[in-house]
Amino acid sequence: MPIIKGSEIRKADHPIDNIFLDRWSPRATSGEEIPEAELMSLFEAARWAPSSNNNQPWRILYARRNMEHWPLFFNLLADSNKIWARNSSVLLLIVSKNTFDNGKPSRTHSFDAGAAWENLALQGNLRGYVVHGMQGFDYELARSSLNVPDGFTVEAMAAIGIPGNKEDLPDYLKERESPNDRRKLAETIFEGPLVSPSQ
Repeated sequence: MPIIKGSEIRKADHPIDNIFLDRWSPRATSGEEIPEAELMSLFEAARWAPSSNNNQPWRILYARRNMEHWPLFFNLLADSNKIWARNSSVLLLIVSKNTFDNGKPSRTHSFDAGAAWENLALQGNLRGYVVHGMQGFDYELARSSLNVPDGFTVEAMAAIGIPGNKEDLPDYLKERESPNDRRKLAETIFEGPLVSPSQ
């Protein structure tokens, strides 16, 4: 079942490419596996993200459905995410290295890892996959059970899958299975000092 294109529902206030409107975060997946070569294409897109001094601080740990590490990753999820992510094809954990190779602190490691995540998410959307990022998981358990050492920040998890039928989701999630909007640009950009920082 194809994913609804966000550009069919969302309207930008200024001209942009539909790639940005089309990407959103569905939950309904079919339970089918994604071919490994396809998954590598998503990781390859992440590889080409920009980073400070070409540090490339992101690391992506993953588990494929029906493979050895799947239960380990799945059990990190909050119960609310397990409900829908159980039918995904791949689970990811994104972490970032806090320093440059010379040991100096990298203040933008999270920012750079976010750029890699966005590349991956856009590539996944272009390929027709569900790509859904999450903060609903046990961060400390992820660190300990997946051997994430000191000096790395656990950033987020994500589920990737073949699009499924939203009717298979619980009612409260069916209602949310549609591209959402964004706040107005004037609420997020400021020429000069920050105005209304509480927003």
